[in-house]
Amino acid sequence: MILRLATWNINSVRLRLPLVKQFVAAYRPDVLCLQETKCPNELFPHGELAELGLAYVETHGEKGYNGVAVLSRVPIARVMAEDLDASGHTRHLAVRLEAPAIQPVLHNFYVPAGGDIPDPEANPKFRQKLDYLQAMRRWLERPEMADNGPMILTGDLNVAPLETDVWSHKQMLKVVSHTPIEVDHLTAVQESRPWVDVVRRFIPPEEKLYTWWSYRARDWRASDRGRRLDHIWTSPELEERTKGIEVVKDARGWEKPSDHVPVILDIDLG
Repeated sequence: MILRLATWNINSVRLRLPLVKQFVAAYRPDVLCLQETKCPNELFPHGELAELGLAYVETHGEKGYNGVAVLSRVPIARVMAEDLDASGHTRHLAVRLEAPAIQPVLHNFYVPAGGDIPDPEANPKFRQKLDYLQAMRRWLERPEMADNGPMILTGDLNVAPLETDVWSHKQMLKVVSHTPIEVDHLTAVQESRPWVDVVRRFIPPEEKLYTWWSYRARDWRASDRGRRLDHIWTSPELEERTKGIEVVKDARGWEKPSDHVPVILDIDLG
């Protein structure tokens, strides 16, 4: 069974529901992980998404901020939704994909953005981001996590770790999302399993790759000052089962777009 999994920071699922419909119709994901849904659970548009074939839905949301959701054509079972930094924010949701053979646990994360000033003493939002990444690493390192079997971790991790994940490594070193301390923290999270960055398995690390372009750009495509903030990782036993990756750059040019674009993984679950 080749399963198509997509991740997308939608920046308000109700506001951009037409874009979700457009994406699902064009790319036919079996599982769609959304971040920054900005929607409490009771107002999530279950019915309209079920009409697209995404009949299985799990949400973890709040009014106006944050929020994550997993929509699926295959049955899913909710596993957990963790408040890793005790902030009360809805930033994590895990489900088990009930595929016929391999049934990995899928973790969907929305890591704090961190504000504009890369100084944890001067900027509480940046301190929160670093604390969250540290808590995420500790949580994933727990021995009981190994008992979950194969896992996939995806979402808007709000860090562009490689030099080729930003438009200018030199100019971005002091910009939140690519500072050395953030990269170190995300690397520690990745090494907690260790996790495989399967996007870079198919798109070489030497190649520039972005999934986010600022709303501030007058012409985002012409300037192309992007960052790769959206990631898909797998536990090592799933690496060889990954079959392909696609970053849907054109979605940044759709009407009333999110500033992020979908990232798609095709994976063989037997």
